[in-house]
Amino acid sequence: MPRQINVNGHIRAVDADDDTPVLWVVRDLLGLTGTKFGCGAGLCGACTVHIDGLPTRSCNTPIESVAGKKVETIEQLSASKVGGALQKAWFALDVVQCGYCQSGQLMSAAALLASNLAPSDSDIDGAMAGNVCRCGTYVRIREGIKVAARALAGRSTRTRS
Repeated sequence: MPRQINVNGHIRAVDADDDTPVLWVVRDLLGLTGTKFGCGAGLCGACTVHIDGLPTRSCNTPIESVAGKKVETIEQLSASKVGGALQKAWFALDVVQCGYCQSGQLMSAAALLASNLAPSDSDIDGAMAGNVCRCGTYVRIREGIKVAARALAGRSTRTRS
């Protein structure tokens, strides 16, 4: 059934059944392939997008549930101050290993920093819970979030030696 959805600030017309996951709409119908398929059950976080600013697993979110809401994918991340700071930190710290999970990691981290520019380790752990990194770069991910938070707050972005 044809419908209009707001993806990355643009109203897009898509023809998808009500129960089609947002993941497949953005990837297959809109060609935004930065959001990844991981587990298909909302457990790994690779498919994380923002829906009205909240990190959401797109693999098990039906398209009918985003009517009238704003969907943002990894392709839009650098347009925000928070996203740009995270991407710079990720690059500076060599956070990425294989990279498959990183779009979901970045989207969850961006949602955290949008509401908390001084996250504790516990805050980071809570926000990032459910984002699985098979390469185990969790320490670098945490440090990347802290570096981005310091940059956004205007503090030194030096990392620990």
